[in-house]
Parts: sequence; structure tokens; C-alpha cells
Amino acid sequence: MNSGLVSTITQPRQPHVVVYPFPFQSHVNTMLRLAELLCLAGLRITFVISEYNHTRLARNADTHPRLSASYGKDFVYKVVQDGIDGDATRTEETIRTVHSKYRDDVRSLFQELNEALPVTCIVADGYMTFSIDTAEELGIPLIVFRLIGPRCFWVYYNIPRMIEAGELPIMGEDGMERLVQSVPGMEGIVRGRDLPSFCRVTDISDPALQTIITQTIQTPRAQALVFNTFEKLDASVLAHVQKHCHKIYTVGPLHKHLESRLTRISSERGQVPFNSFWHVDRSCLDWLDKQPPRSVIYVSFGSVTMMTREQLMEFWHGLANSRERFLWVIRPESVAGYEQGSEPVELKRAIEERGYMVGWAPQEEVLEHNAVGAFLTHNGWNSTLESIAAGVPMLCWPYFADQQLNSRVVSEEWKIGLDMKDVCDREVVQRMVQDLMVDWKEEFLKSSREMAIAAKEAVSEGGSSWESLDSLIEDIKSM
Repeated sequence: MNSGLVSTITQPRQPHVVVYPFPFQSHVNTMLRLAELLCLAGLRITFVISEYNHTRLARNADTHPRLSASYGKDFVYKVVQDGIDGDATRTEETIRTVHSKYRDDVRSLFQELNEALPVTCIVADGYMTFSIDTAEELGIPLIVFRLIGPRCFWVYYNIPRMIEAGELPIMGEDGMERLVQSVPGMEGIVRGRDLPSFCRVTDISDPALQTIITQTIQTPRAQALVFNTFEKLDASVLAHVQKHCHKIYTVGPLHKHLESRLTRISSERGQVPFNSFWHVDRSCLDWLDKQPPRSVIYVSFGSVTMMTREQLMEFWHGLANSRERFLWVIRPESVAGYEQGSEPVELKRAIEERGYMVGWAPQEEVLEHNAVGAFLTHNGWNSTLESIAAGVPMLCWPYFADQQLNSRVVSEEWKIGLDMKDVCDREVVQRMVQDLMVDWKEEFLKSSREMAIAAKEAVSEGGSSWESLDSLIEDIKSM
């Protein structure tokens, strides 16, 4: 018999993984990194991306040509519509629109992809577990990737318990300050005020809250659950989640994990680029090069947060009055009623003397810079993990979704920052910036550096996240 024919027949088919993110920058960016890690392991990837996001990435980052050059046909995009018109702001109000659009189209999408090239498994965003039904009908294994942290997932999972116990809806200021007792393992930490923003409703039939409940309780039906975290950071709550979702992979922090794997292949490829939807102004790195070590507070509220001009002015006065150096990202069109150049004279003077402002920054590089001593953040999960991995303490001003919970855990459980939620006052900003940058600086830096060491160990060869990703890859191959 022809030996070449035998080789062809017995060679296993290359696994084909469809990666299916919710179309927000933080979701797309993180799932692109997981997709690249899978591709590095020899899996073929089809990455589902909205036309809007595909265009923005092409305009503002080298993501498309870099992935094409590195992986060729093993990494391809499937471009779809997300149901939002043009440049409409991607905020909480748009979530249900996107959700409805994707739910309607998921059957035809999965069928088309499976017919073009049989799909080994689907890695779906945890906010789209409605896709489990279609995957089951088509006989395709589906893995859920939650882009929030395990603690937030666990709180979401226990919302029915909180409703049954009368802890939701939150009733008045007393309810905001009362400790929540219906989330096993988190008693004594979380107040009503610290619950995710979706829980701040007066009516438990609220559509956003019900969507969160519905999508979260479907998770155990998936083949497995993936988190962008590491064991040491979230071990206590992962033990509770494990009772309901038996196969869990902790593979983060993903940006450092990808860097670690790329460096192992070639030291020249170790730097992980940022997949940005906005133009990245790298001039801020030159400015940071001229600042003393740990002297700058980096200010950025992420890719979704919106604020009023009044809130902007409170932060600005607080930063100016603190007398600390600052690097501030003000995302285009993120402040209602604000025009650049309209600032009071004293604030302009503060920028000239000790500040720098950009529309968007290479955040991971900024946080790793020796001049940065703290991070004033909205506490999105990606930003929180990036700050942890860089060993930078946080001043937390959460906006929505999981951010309220993250800020509480940062300050009260991990002890690597201060929580300023629900407050926007220049005197409070000034005081907390000085606490973080002067009065308690060494204490916060010490605890943050210890956490950064643990994160680095997790994504190094033999670490918990490294081994968890290896297990995920082998499980996908066995499908």
C-alpha cells in the first residue's frame, strides 16, 4: 500500500475553533489574545467580528496584517453586523440591541461556518450563552469565556438567591450600605453598593437584570468555562464556582500570558501589541521617560465610560490640587459638553507644569513604565488585571457592570488600592490621590508588587495559568 496514502488517511484533522466575542473593545481585545494563544498551539481560528470593529482595528492598529503574517490561513475573520448604526456610542443602552441581533443570527452563522469547515468547538463570550442551544443542535461543543472576573460571575450566578432573600432590589441608602449575605464565600465583603450596576434596579423584572440572570445560569450547560484570571488571585471564589461548572480554566492575565508564550518562541516577538479601536498616541511614553520613578498617576476610564463636564472638572481640580504629576486619557467624545481648550486657566497651568493629556494611550506599556506610581481607573476587568500584572496600585472610580464589585475587591480584599465609587468631589479626589501617591505609597506598592509577582509566576512555564491553557488546548484537540 502507498505509504503517502496511509499518512494522509491517519493524520488527524487540524482542530477548527470559532471564537465568538461580544462586540465591545474590551471583549474583542481579550478574546483576540486567547484566539492567538490557541493559534500558537496549532489550532485553526475563525474569529467572529463586527464590521464596525473590524474597520476600527484596521484603521488604528496593526492587528490584521500582524495576525495574517504570523498565522496565514490558520487565523481568519468572519465579519458580521452588530445591529448598531455607524458610530453610535457602544454603552450599556446598546447591549440589548446587540444581544437581540446576535441571537437572531447565531443559527445561520454557526451553520455557515460549520459547512465551510467543520467546527471542532466554539469559544463563545459568556454574555451570549444563548448560542449553547444552537451549538447543541449542530453537535458542536461550546466553551464559555467570561470576560468578567470569577467574583462578578459568582455574584451574577447568585442573583436569584439575593432576590429570594430580599436583598434585591436594593431598598434605599440602608440597602446600599448593608452587607450582602446570599453570595457564598463573599459574606462580609460586598455591600449593596458594591453589587454590579445591573443590580441597581427598583424592579427585579428589569430587562437588563433578567438578561444577566438568564445568560449566567445557562453557563453550566457549556463544555467548560474559561476565566481571564489566575489561581492565586481568585482561588477562594473559584472553589464555589467549581461546584456548578465542573471544568474551569484560568488562563490569565492573558496579555502577559501571550507575551510569555511569544517570548518562548522568539525573544524578538515577546512584545504584545495593543488591539486598539482608537488612535494610540505614543507621545505620552516620551513624556513619561522624563518623569521621576513612581511619580505619575495614570488616569483612564476605559473604552465605554461616559462622564459629564461637571465630573471632569471635579477630577481635574482634584488632580491639580494634589500637586502630583498625571497622565490623563480623555477618550474622544467621552465627556458630554466638553471641548478641548475650554478649561479654566488654573487647570491649563496644571497641565503645563506637571500633566500630559492624550486621546488614547498604549495602556499596558504605560502601566509597565517605571514613572507610573498609581492608576485612577474605572476598574473594568481588563484594566484591573493589567494594573495587577504591572504592580501598580489603583484609585477606583467604577462606571457600570462588574466595575462596582471590582473596586470593592481591590480595596477591601486584595488591599491594592482605594475605592471612590459613587463620589465625584474634588476634595475627595485630592485626598485619595495624595493617600495613594504619598502617605501610603510604600504600603500599596509593596502589596501590588507581591500580586504582580504571583501573576508573572502563573503565566510562566509550569505556572497555574500556563498549565491550565495547556489543558484547554489538549481538551479541544480531543474533541
